[in-house]
Amino acid sequence: MQAALEPNPARQRWVVRYRGFVLIPQNDLTWLVRPERSPMSLLPFRTPASSVDDVKALIDWRLNQAA
Repeated sequence: MQAALEPNPARQRWVVRYRGFVLIPQNDLTWLVRPERSPMSLLPFRTPASSVDDVKALIDWRLNQAA
């Protein structure tokens, strides 16, 4: 019974905050990128980038394109 109360490390979720966005890893190895608050400078999007650095670079590129 005690084992059912322990958290499952495979199900733990973590997020990364970067330049006003929240980067959320998904189970299918994609990333969901959402603005932390409104007004949104970019709409939420998914990216298949493989690392946090790749996602950060994509956010930087999209912000430069929107400017």
